[in-house]
Amino acid sequence: MVVGNTTNRTKARREVAVWDLPTRLFHWSLVLLVTVAVVSAKTDRMTIHMLAGEAILALLLFRLVWGLIGSQTARFSHFVKGPRAVLAYACGMLRAGRGGTEPEPVVGHNPMGGLMVLALLGALTLQAVAGLFTSDDILVDGPLVAQASGAVVAGFSTLHRILADGILILIGVHVLAVLAYLVVKRDNLIRPMVTGRKAIPADAPVDSPKRRPATLALAVLAAAAGLVAAVVQAG
Repeated sequence: MVVGNTTNRTKARREVAVWDLPTRLFHWSLVLLVTVAVVSAKTDRMTIHMLAGEAILALLLFRLVWGLIGSQTARFSHFVKGPRAVLAYACGMLRAGRGGTEPEPVVGHNPMGGLMVLALLGALTLQAVAGLFTSDDILVDGPLVAQASGAVVAGFSTLHRILADGILILIGVHVLAVLAYLVVKRDNLIRPMVTGRKAIPADAPVDSPKRRPATLALAVLAAAAGLVAAVVQAG
């Protein structure tokens, strides 16, 4: 009987598009570049570290714009919810853990995941901007150090060092949450970020989200990269 029920549940599912290609490429590119930035900083390869930081800043600028004009699930308006919605979703998850009814499936980030996305994007953006004004007072200066006062440089340098640990903590929490969904809820959040598609209950009242053209994303990315290059060059 258990096997039969499991088979029925497995069959009674359908796949919907979740993440567009620009959002997926952004995600995995950011993972790679943050890894390069961390490793290069630990190994004192600061030229690589600064290049990675500038690329990260360009990606983040793209994501901030894409969060306003991009595909439906990428927009902040789609997944950024108020405290009441976040609390309601958290309570629903607790009830589901005790055998109650699970919250309705969400295509994209759920309200709690949306908070983590905002925290990571905010922390990484602040870290990348701080890096432009950071100096070790010996050999390495950010590209805009000469344009700022000593107090500003000292403040951003301190912030850059502190945020580095904070970002690693946020990443750790994010990874643990993804693993918890996979192990406890049997909900694979990694696969949709690779394939762009997610399996949901067949009777769930969920439609595939609207998408924007990839050419628009490419134009936004080019503009973001151009802006970062111009700022660095000006410094």
